Amino acid sequence: MTKKTTHTDDGALFRDAVGKVRPVDTNTVILKPAKKPRPLPTVKVLEQADPLQNEVVDGLETLYQEDKVGFIAPGLQKNVLKKLRKGYYGVDAEMDLHGMSSRDAQRELLRFLHFCVEDGCRCVQIIHGKGYNSPDNQPVLKNDINLWLRQHKDVLAFCSTPPKAGGTGALYVLLRLSDKFGQAEDGLE
Repeated sequence: MTKKTTHTDDGALFRDAVGKVRPVDTNTVILKPAKKPRPLPTVKVLEQADPLQNEVVDGLETLYQEDKVGFIAPGLQKNVLKKLRKGYYGVDAEMDLHGMSSRDAQRELLRFLHFCVEDGCRCVQIIHGKGYNSPDNQPVLKNDINLWLRQHKDVLAFCSTPPKAGGTGALYVLLRLSDKFGQAEDGLE
């Protein structure tokens, strides 16, 4: 091999192109930054599962203004409904749906029940009214809520309240405990 000779003009041209340089103190390369970035928390995606999962097997009869309502989930004892009617379980929260449209009432009811279950509420009162202003004296919200609560996965039982608490215009609803509060007992003391 022959050694290539460089002219002084080529060396000057190279130095002009490169510019000012400074000598390197060390020959070690740092591959990671001096300070680690803070970890970002993972975002937990909210489940948008439909809470109205249970099917209503037999057709529901249309309820009228003074009709009493009662329901108990399969597997629960009958005395749970008796205790609920007598007010044995203290009311932890209350919601009034008077004057709402069916769509607004459903949205607010599902939202209310979700937060009640998450907060550990066991028994809630829902006031739907008797439907005196409904066409043909058939209360719309009362019939809708009767269906929605039977379909809701967190509802164990519900019944009309005693006359002093609203009578046939309100319901006591017994909810299951959220998983974060431990295993819910099916006997309900």
